[in-house]
Amino acid sequence: MAEAKALHESTGKAARVFSGLEYQTRESWSCERRVVAKSECLDKGENPRLLVTSLDPHEWPDRELYEKLYCARGDMENRIEEQMCLFADRLSTKQMHSNQLRLYFSALAYTLLAYTLMEALRRLGLKDTEWAQAQVDTIRLRLLKIGTLVRVSVRRVLLQFSSSYPWQAIFAQVYRSLLC
Repeated sequence: MAEAKALHESTGKAARVFSGLEYQTRESWSCERRVVAKSECLDKGENPRLLVTSLDPHEWPDRELYEKLYCARGDMENRIEEQMCLFADRLSTKQMHSNQLRLYFSALAYTLLAYTLMEALRRLGLKDTEWAQAQVDTIRLRLLKIGTLVRVSVRRVLLQFSSSYPWQAIFAQVYRSLLC
């Protein structure tokens, strides 16, 4: 961590340092295991991580193992969590295969419509905002699922937000960027 901190202080940018070691607990592990340590120093502080693996260090060097395999798995789990928040919240059978099939069907239907629209909203409407990389559930709850008074007249549709709606500026920016 000291090395990552020194690197961060000298460059002013986020710094990551990786190292691998062999480790065995006193009681719970029957043999030594490979541990990859990531020491990261960011503007907001230290971010250490330890990863225990059985993968060969010659095939998966420390940095590649963490950034290409471990982080990709975490990203995949985030996408699954998004599905659970948005449309696949009923996996109520006891059989894993039934729940898996439900997840497949709902993912296929949702992906064809809603996720594509949400990605377009992220890419076009939320570009250059603090929500450009936000999770789908965050966008849905803060931007789309809000209480608004809708008034329809012959010439226009008027949306009246509560004066306490904290993201009015972002909503207006998204609206302006999506105007044709």
